Amino acid sequence: MRAQIAALMVTVAGITAATALPAVAAPATTASSGEGAVACITAVNRPCVWQEKDGGGFVGVAQVSAADPAHLTLVQVEVRTQRSWGAPWVTVASATTVTNGFAKAVTPRVVTKDLRMVCATGGPALDAAQRVTSCTGPF
Repeated sequence: MRAQIAALMVTVAGITAATALPAVAAPATTASSGEGAVACITAVNRPCVWQEKDGGGFVGVAQVSAADPAHLTLVQVEVRTQRSWGAPWVTVASATTVTNGFAKAVTPRVVTKDLRMVCATGGPALDAAQRVTSCTGPF
């Protein structure tokens, strides 16, 4: 049996982001960051990650849902920058939330002209082996 893939593509301010998940992985809901800026599929124990404009900069945002609202859930979001092609990615801002059920984290505002991406790790707070990391493409 071939696995089906659910895909979501969103274009915001000229930036296109895409996510692909196994269609049978888990129940999913649609989340939005407000003002129609971003919509993404939030699957159980899989982080949804994006950036939002904030004044003269931007923030990294991530959220994750637990299969059971009573379980501790962790989400960590990082903004990483790269000064030039081939240089190492450096984490310049991060935020972590641990709570029961649904968790959301937002980094402090970052102002940069460097290449950047936002990465998030999320899942059960008490079982690191089940956590998943997702990143936006560099922009």
